Amino acid sequence: MQMVAVIIVLILTLEASTTTLAARNTLAENKTCYGDGTGGSTGISLSFDMYLMTCPQAENIVRSGVEQAVSSDPRMAASLLRLHFHDCFVNGCDGSVLLDDNANFVGEKTAGPNLNSLRGFEVIDSIKSELEQACPQTVSCADILAIAARDSVVLSGGPAWQVETGRTDSRGASLTKANNNLPAPTSNVPTLIQKFQNLGLSTQDMVVLSGAHTIGKARCSSFNSRLSSTGDLEFIQSLQQLCSGSNGTLAHLDLSTPATFDNQYYINLLSGDGLLPSDQVLAGGPSEVLNLVQAYATDQSLFFEDFATSVIRMGRLQPTTGTVGEVRKNCRVVN
Repeated sequence: MQMVAVIIVLILTLEASTTTLAARNTLAENKTCYGDGTGGSTGISLSFDMYLMTCPQAENIVRSGVEQAVSSDPRMAASLLRLHFHDCFVNGCDGSVLLDDNANFVGEKTAGPNLNSLRGFEVIDSIKSELEQACPQTVSCADILAIAARDSVVLSGGPAWQVETGRTDSRGASLTKANNNLPAPTSNVPTLIQKFQNLGLSTQDMVVLSGAHTIGKARCSSFNSRLSSTGDLEFIQSLQQLCSGSNGTLAHLDLSTPATFDNQYYINLLSGDGLLPSDQVLAGGPSEVLNLVQAYATDQSLFFEDFATSVIRMGRLQPTTGTVGEVRKNCRVVN
């Protein structure tokens, strides 16, 4: 009888060890090392299931907050997606774009590309408040931005992807880098390529991530040069009429399907109907760029697939390490 008991214990121990090993292997497969922007690795890992045990409702809370915001203001989808872009392009995806200025600190909100342009901060505040009630100081603001960007795209009819999480929030920001790193709406193709390459992102990443401009709006002041450009005369005249009253007037980045995340952006470029100068120049770029524009204009599934891949790649840019960063209680201020 004792011998039978010993055998049972040994079998259970073996099964437990096997299960633990399998779980570890699965976790390892789900982890990806952050890039440092130069093709290297910082050694910090992201995971698809970072909050599985610590805050299993995290993504549902973010999704609910995004759904409510987009329901009341469809433009908010583009705004939340843009917040993630502008965060990642300055010192990596670390939530630095969310920090407010104060008497002793200057953040990134007053940088040229951000001032009177970025919006959606109150949506992130609301989501963070709910997360703090459910799982105090667990989900970083940087991760909220990454998840909200994905949900915004999905709600607009675009592709879905698994969001890697595990970022921490910065304790600082860089106004200078926000002014220098973010591409201007007047950028030419070489400048756009260089801005992305500076972060370790490819020409293809640049072309496909530019497709985020399939949703959202821009002020007339950001595309003034298009008002006197050649191309689709009817399109140009419509912009001239729209902007005749004020430089602050908003125009849809995609006049055809303004609230739908699709490949119409690339179709517009080939027709000469790109709104921003930095968008329309892609159609006149080198063959590597033009070929991608044509491919995405023809095949929406290809665009969706490549967009998801590039957003994930961008989301791995230069993380804040666990020893330097933190999980903020309030996304606007350091703890």
